[in-house]
Amino acid sequence: MISFLDLKKINAAMREELIESCTRVIDSGWFIGGNELTKFEAQFSTYTQSRHCIGVANGLDALNLTLRAWKELGKLKDGDEVIVPANTYIASILAITENRLVPVLVEPDAATYNLDPLLVETAITSKTRVIMAVHLYGQLCDMTALMTLAQRHNLLVLEDSAQAHGARHAGRCAGSWGHASGFSFYPGKNLGALGDAGAITTDDDQLADTLRALRNYGSHEKYKNLYQGVNSRLDEIQAAMLSVKLKYLDEQTQLRRAVAQQYMEGIRHPGITLPLAEGTSAQALESHVWHVFVIRCEQRDELQRYLHARGIQTIIHYPVPAHQQQAYKQWNNCSYPITEAIHQEVLSLPISPVMTPSEVESVITAVNNFVSEA
Repeated sequence: MISFLDLKKINAAMREELIESCTRVIDSGWFIGGNELTKFEAQFSTYTQSRHCIGVANGLDALNLTLRAWKELGKLKDGDEVIVPANTYIASILAITENRLVPVLVEPDAATYNLDPLLVETAITSKTRVIMAVHLYGQLCDMTALMTLAQRHNLLVLEDSAQAHGARHAGRCAGSWGHASGFSFYPGKNLGALGDAGAITTDDDQLADTLRALRNYGSHEKYKNLYQGVNSRLDEIQAAMLSVKLKYLDEQTQLRRAVAQQYMEGIRHPGITLPLAEGTSAQALESHVWHVFVIRCEQRDELQRYLHARGIQTIIHYPVPAHQQQAYKQWNNCSYPITEAIHQEVLSLPISPVMTPSEVESVITAVNNFVSEA
């Protein structure tokens, strides 16, 4: 079986360093809010070219708390609108509704799967306050255009960078474009912890101070509470693990890019649409971090069964769009044709820094040999 993502093998290369870091934390006797967190926050803020990094419990909390902090600072209020791509993972939307804000779903660009700035502009109303730029699959949105739009309309921009660690647009890193950015370090991410973890990056000093309090019961000083906060802290062991893994992120990204390049050059099936099919360039490939390698096929389910029968594990990101979920049943009758087509056709092929060229070639051969029975 060619695994979609072999985390055991990925972590094995760093095993001794991970054990050493974990041991250091255990021996220190300090497990929350200590030196390991401070160290990782400094490292990741430098990596993302941001002034602040605030570690939190997971990626959803990163988005949720940022919107909450803007409400505490008077920049948002109940009922304000947040523009978000209709094809994003539901977590992006959960953060909006949790804060009693109104998601405005916008169709993506069909080629990049990211927000289409032209469609974003048409969705802006007098109630719009935020653009949530979700960098889906490892490729940044057109942040130059989105930031220009935001400046023109006096809007906040929140990057959802959960799948884009190290991705770049116009030379700038994910997490350094918007007014804030939420990151997930879920184990399967390009920079993955050994459990749940997340972070927020920002250049806004006031926002950073507010977030540090909100993540810790609303407390800016022990036993003194400015806000009705939550417990959403990045613990010392996960921070230590992430410090180790951050050292290897760029190297692993290059290995992912090599897999993606092999796929791009080798897959020639007429019924398969490759990512960036109409605009692939060396520059595009070097800015994309390939969290997942997503193809499209009208016979997606049949193709997935075909590949599984040949020992190739694939995943669908994502089978059901948010507007068709029971959780948002008020949207079930809405129509987003581009989003619906994407969700019906996308299939993620195996990609990781530990895939061998022969494994990639096996996937390519199987995809190219696929014959629909329809």
